[in-house]
Amino acid sequence: MKKVLVLLTAGLLLVGCSSAPATPNSTGQPTEGTKEKFTVAMECNYAPFNWTQTTANDTAVQISATDYCDGYDVAIARKIADSLGQELEIKSIAWEGLITGLNNDEVDAIIAGMTATPERAEAIDFTKPYYESQMVMIVRGDDELANATSIQDFTGKKVLGQINTLYDDVIDQIEGVNHMTPQATYPRMVLSLQQGEVDGLTAELPVAQGVVAANPDLKIVTFEEGKGFDADTTVSIAIKKGNTELLNKVQAALDSITEEERVEIMKAATDRQPATAE
Repeated sequence: MKKVLVLLTAGLLLVGCSSAPATPNSTGQPTEGTKEKFTVAMECNYAPFNWTQTTANDTAVQISATDYCDGYDVAIARKIADSLGQELEIKSIAWEGLITGLNNDEVDAIIAGMTATPERAEAIDFTKPYYESQMVMIVRGDDELANATSIQDFTGKKVLGQINTLYDDVIDQIEGVNHMTPQATYPRMVLSLQQGEVDGLTAELPVAQGVVAANPDLKIVTFEEGKGFDADTTVSIAIKKGNTELLNKVQAALDSITEEERVEIMKAATDRQPATAE
């Protein structure tokens, strides 16, 4: 009898050792295999959608020992994570590595001001748009181009866009434009404009507003109706292709955010963008 009791005790111990760690669910009770984090990729270098700062606040998410990421995308990501009952984690990934990171399962989603182009939709799935803007140009404030009313006013001018983005694609809609080699980051593009290397930068309006707020020497150029860029300026959330369950959950979370809330979130992000973020 003593031998049987010992075996039973050992068996119970083995069962306990082999069990997967339990994680709490929304009711506070442990559940097996619950994913604790919603991991999102963004540049953290594309204000006001996302930027990097060294100070903590109620809206930013820590991304390294010294840095935090904040912005419109972070606020939207937080709302989705809350809806999923998960903790938000942000991974700062360069623009050209975002889709690769998603497909390699490094992250659950891309929330980075990304437009759902047909080419991208071949590799990843998208939600419905979570923000829509308009395409504008940024120029030096003392340039005569500050009074431009049509994109064709930039004929023969040096115009710069960001690599692998709509910003670069639309430039050729300008007849006779000097289409400059696209650059990887927007802060570097702003510097090129300020140093006179280029005459204009393509941008979505919220990005342009953030850039000009941080750089008063620059000005936003909007165009008369029918004389601007023909472009899809919506942005959507990307999910790994085929992950329909997560896509539907993220879309449901997005649907719960009203248009008024989205406008307020963008205004708040633009207002709190630090002067050093571009």
